[in-house]
Amino acid sequence: MKRLLPALIAALLSAPALAEPATLYSGATIIDGTGAPARLNQDLLVSGERILAIGPRGSLNAGGATRVDVAGRTIIPGLVDSHVHLATPPNRQEAEAKLRRNLYGGVTMVRSMADDDRAVAELARAAREAEIPAPDIFFAAITAGPDFFADPRVAAASRGWKPGTAPWMQAIDDSTDLKQAMTLVRGTGATAIKIYADLPPHLVTALTAEAHKQGLMVWAHSAIFPTRPADGIEAGVDSVSHICYLAYQVEPNIHPSYEDRTPVDERLLKPDDPVMAGLFRRILAQHILVDATGSLFVREDASRKADPKANPLRCSGKAVIALTQQAVAMGVPISTGTDFTLPASEPWPEVHEELLFLARDVKMPPMAVIEAATRLGAVAAGQEKERGTLTPGKLADFVILRADPLADIANIRSVETVVKRGRAYPRAAYRGE
Repeated sequence: MKRLLPALIAALLSAPALAEPATLYSGATIIDGTGAPARLNQDLLVSGERILAIGPRGSLNAGGATRVDVAGRTIIPGLVDSHVHLATPPNRQEAEAKLRRNLYGGVTMVRSMADDDRAVAELARAAREAEIPAPDIFFAAITAGPDFFADPRVAAASRGWKPGTAPWMQAIDDSTDLKQAMTLVRGTGATAIKIYADLPPHLVTALTAEAHKQGLMVWAHSAIFPTRPADGIEAGVDSVSHICYLAYQVEPNIHPSYEDRTPVDERLLKPDDPVMAGLFRRILAQHILVDATGSLFVREDASRKADPKANPLRCSGKAVIALTQQAVAMGVPISTGTDFTLPASEPWPEVHEELLFLARDVKMPPMAVIEAATRLGAVAAGQEKERGTLTPGKLADFVILRADPLADIANIRSVETVVKRGRAYPRAAYRGE
């Protein structure tokens, strides 16, 4: 018996703990989201909400786990849309429909980038408890200069409050008690502030410091006006949205306000622009992520060319592609945010358009595109310890595809099943509305 004891202990320690219902997904190709090569013929064991183990087919002690044969399929981490708007103004039916399309299209997490946080907090709770089929939601509260709060979107997203006074949409100036302002943000359930517009550099720096002190992330527009892109970067924000806005760095004078929508003077942008190269180096040094939203500009640029009366964008699609290519070539981390909504009749989520933009327009390799849409999306939301890669111990958020996305990124639309927090959502069950 004494001789058997060490072997018995070793066997118990090596066996997975299957205290919760477990499922073994067997025989798939695994793309884990880290950028590492795909692994063929793998088993993935899920227990409850989490990934318990990954290994070659037949190598895992799965006990009484339910077995799902996924031979010939590819499994990738759940996708992240790092720039959505869900409640400006609040409309529960429309929001749930958008979230449902996202989930059944492979999106297991989104960043809501400033809305009526009363509505978004309830959506986030319902998504977390699986009361509605939806990605998990992490959301921001807006901070901006007083002039911004004349924007009609503010009134739509803060009904019942004087614009600029709602805890999730606060006007900031030199008289603001920043400690109190960030405490109010925390009370909304937001995990970040979004620094939006009309703030000078010293307030951007002070806001960023106080938000970080209180455990909030800082998600910022890449040009805050009159704060130049470089000054926002130096403030130490966690991520910047809209790669287009970074191009205002080449302008000799920054526009005084967000409301001045004069486009970037693209004549000042050179191929592999040295000013932009310097800015991208600072972004890398500060470990800042860029939420490029490139497909938005390419789509809108095309539609505006078809309508000569339409107002110009801040950047052309051509400039956005070139800026993103330069950033990617320098190693700048890019996440897949969208900031637009497709018609309800569209069967696939908006983030697929951003993946196609990165692969087809920017010419990123498919593996890098997948990493942008998974691991880097989790980084953007501050959730990289819990999701974004297929790693034992992390949440079981993944997508089972019938076709190989490395052969063609458009195969991201070959969704067979989405698994979020261990719960399976077969694509066949999706009903658009």
